[in-house]
Amino acid sequence: MALVSTVDTGVNGIQLKGTGVRGKRFTLGGGEFLTKRTCLSIPDGVPMEAWKRLGRNIFVISEASAWWLGDWLVYGQRNYPDRYKRAIEETGLDYQTLRNYAWVARKFTAARRREGLSFQHHAEVAGLPQEQQERWLAQADAGGWSRNELRARIRGAVAGEGGRALDAVVYVRLKALSGRKEQWQQAADSSGMPLLDWIASILDDAAQNAKPIEQTAATPRG
Repeated sequence: MALVSTVDTGVNGIQLKGTGVRGKRFTLGGGEFLTKRTCLSIPDGVPMEAWKRLGRNIFVISEASAWWLGDWLVYGQRNYPDRYKRAIEETGLDYQTLRNYAWVARKFTAARRREGLSFQHHAEVAGLPQEQQERWLAQADAGGWSRNELRARIRGAVAGEGGRALDAVVYVRLKALSGRKEQWQQAADSSGMPLLDWIASILDDAAQNAKPIEQTAATPRG
């Protein structure tokens, strides 16, 4: 018998009830909706206001899920360092995508995440020093910039066209065969990240999980 689960989404008090096989049902605005992995079933006669509210809630949950997954993986890395990768394989989740989410989640504590901006906004500036992260996110929030506009303005600033050049940035030259670069680019595209940010996330993750080298004192020769 399948177990019944109840998940509080944190969005307007919506609770999803049901099983992974049969889907999850919830009530909103007088209508009962059924959600499955591949579909959303909306009954006939739902008032337009309830339909609009449902769309807003779906959008919020979609935006929040990247943060949730990132925090989930960070917790696993911290608490189960020797077992979390195998556990992820057993869940069937894509580790590469999760690792990118975790990289951004580590860059921004919960207090620094701006609800008015998407996860992708934060990902755009995750590779910058914290002071510049705050400056760019504040401007994007105040100006209502899209993720693409934020990216364009940062690139303009780097080129000296849209503002002062970014400081405290170290440039690293990396040589790679064309086939290898294309493979990296495909992985970055599938993760929704620019190539350089994707590479930085891989290096940051490797550094985060690297075991410290034990230093032993030199034995004096007699």
